[in-house]
Amino acid sequence: MSSTLFSLAFGLGTQNRKGVWLEVFYSQPLLAPSAELVAAVAPILGYEGGNQAIAFSSNQAREMSAALRSIDAAQSALLTRLAESANPLVATLLAEDTALTSTPEAYLKLHLLSHRLVKPHGQNLSGIFPLLPNVAWTNAGAIDLSELAERQLEARLVGKLLEVVSVDKFPKMTDYVVPSGVRIADSARVRLGAYIGEGTTVMHEGFVNFNAGTEGPGMIEGRVSAGVFVGKGSDLGGGCSTMGTLSGGGNIIISVGEGCLIGANAGIGIPLGDRNIVEAGLYITAGTKVALLDDQNALVNVVKARDLAGQPDLLFRRNSRNGAVECKTNKTAIELNEALHAHN
Repeated sequence: MSSTLFSLAFGLGTQNRKGVWLEVFYSQPLLAPSAELVAAVAPILGYEGGNQAIAFSSNQAREMSAALRSIDAAQSALLTRLAESANPLVATLLAEDTALTSTPEAYLKLHLLSHRLVKPHGQNLSGIFPLLPNVAWTNAGAIDLSELAERQLEARLVGKLLEVVSVDKFPKMTDYVVPSGVRIADSARVRLGAYIGEGTTVMHEGFVNFNAGTEGPGMIEGRVSAGVFVGKGSDLGGGCSTMGTLSGGGNIIISVGEGCLIGANAGIGIPLGDRNIVEAGLYITAGTKVALLDDQNALVNVVKARDLAGQPDLLFRRNSRNGAVECKTNKTAIELNEALHAHN
């Protein structure tokens, strides 16, 4: 058995009446736990290697807590608390960052993202969708859809209301972790597995999917879909404001540089460099044909948008007369940048 692991976490969760996992909560997931910690808990759990989700009892929790007291005080204290739980307990140990095989594994990797331990596209999430059951998220927690009607009746019989907040594979991130230094106007619009960096504000109409997010600081007023990571850049202070849609997918990260503005109802399918502007209502995909204009608005060339990916100081707009997508140098951004560098 290897003494090094990709990740380890002790959690508690919800199972349906057949013992199938619906969700798991890990308050203190670990990335690359110490070999000493792994060696201390492995014999208690009966862990012999590989990627495993191992159910454990309250007695085992106490035993592991004692074993970790001089190794990791925080994990020891957590296990002391978990020993008090009436909900099922699980230890998830990932020897390698490989394709997922269980629901507890899937939830651990979502937690690693929202705890800012890994960034979007920083781990293997292959096979995640079949492992996330579609459940009813209620004021009483996760409920198997096949058991929902009976639970609703049971609540009514004692004069209570079982409120169904959503029916989905993914829960709200804020029900599991609230990262430091963020503002989220509507928590239902940020899924577990989102990476929300320090200094990020997600406004009421903003949405951040799993395996997506922002390094911060920044303002999110539109949709940041899976595969998109809004970076903070490296030169100027400030962040990125997005009111449109950022769409990613596959193994591509759609990054957004510093000081960008993506207008209302706009969207991108290419990475943006620093200080780019995409006008309201304009959606740019990698294959969009873009007319390059000089300072006199004369046509210089026609290229695909992917050829402009990552370039700084660009203004993307649509010609109101012929509908062509055009790109000009963002003079305001260049002048501001030059002024700041001169001042420094």
